[in-house]
Amino acid sequence: MEINFRRYMLPIVIVLFMVGIASISVVAHHQYWLLSLVFVVLAMLPFFLKYEAKQMQSREVMMMVMLIAIAAVSRVPFAAIPSVLPMTFIIIVSALVFGAQSGFMIGALSAIVSNILLGQGPWTPWQMFGWGMIGCMAGLLKDTWWMRRMWGKVIFGMIAGIAFGWLMNLVDVIARMADISWEAILTIYAAGVIFDLLHACSNVVFMLIFGNTWIRILERFKKKYGLA
Repeated sequence: MEINFRRYMLPIVIVLFMVGIASISVVAHHQYWLLSLVFVVLAMLPFFLKYEAKQMQSREVMMMVMLIAIAAVSRVPFAAIPSVLPMTFIIIVSALVFGAQSGFMIGALSAIVSNILLGQGPWTPWQMFGWGMIGCMAGLLKDTWWMRRMWGKVIFGMIAGIAFGWLMNLVDVIARMADISWEAILTIYAAGVIFDLLHACSNVVFMLIFGNTWIRILERFKKKYGLA
């Protein structure tokens, strides 16, 4: 029996967003690892849904673990360059090949793994949510006529970079909720414009240079090992 992931999308999004909002209540206690653990469990929800319908083969799990590791490590060489995040590109192309469930898991778990190297904080669960949803949406849209073309992938990469930046700006807004104003909100989002554009443009560059090559390689692995 196949799981219709679209059926579960809205509940997953609502639950993750509510947990993100709830994170504000634990920030003062610095319980970042505890909150991140909650997000890891929620990020695994698509995995459990898929496993319930069809047991995943060990090679499929290993492929996902490998992609998570590659995506996480890819952040390290670019850590000194603000908002240049090849991890986003890797998440997108992985989701285009392996689908929404795998895309969400790769995105969400890559965030927490990469932050083990770069530093955990209250931003970790939000990054997990943001990158997870980028992978999820890329997977859901992978069969659309425009996503099959390079220009569609490029546009998606641009939107993903900007949307991710807006989500992280929202984290800053909520953190200052006690004394926030519309002027402060506009200032926060205006200050993030350059970083959002850098993220979007880097996604475009990575996609144009490496997109087709990565997709072909992953498709070969998928076909060779009979991965779903």
